[in-house]
Amino acid sequence: MLLKSTTRHIRIFAAEVEDGELIPSNQVLTLDVDPDNEFTWSEDSLQVVYRKFDELVEANSGADLTDYNLRRIGSDLEHFVRSLLQLGSISYNISGRVSNYSMGLPRLAADENN
Repeated sequence: MLLKSTTRHIRIFAAEVEDGELIPSNQVLTLDVDPDNEFTWSEDSLQVVYRKFDELVEANSGADLTDYNLRRIGSDLEHFVRSLLQLGSISYNISGRVSNYSMGLPRLAADENN
């Protein structure tokens, strides 16, 4: 059975990707960040998410690979993505297929005349 955690912007699978298919694995976790392209990402901001993922996985090393543990990592990463948005490290992809502003309305620059 394929263990996984899916949130709006983070998907984690206990699987390896081979020929475009997910092959269940108890040794490998695969991360899919923002599968709907709701945000615009720089390579640096994406690498920050990967490093946070590695940090969370390392903090859970030795623990059983369970749905709960994967969901906790996924939830922590989802909150981390929200913090990146709030800091301005990433922004909403206005031309993306999905524009529901799931993490709050976009910030607009203050009008200097007001």
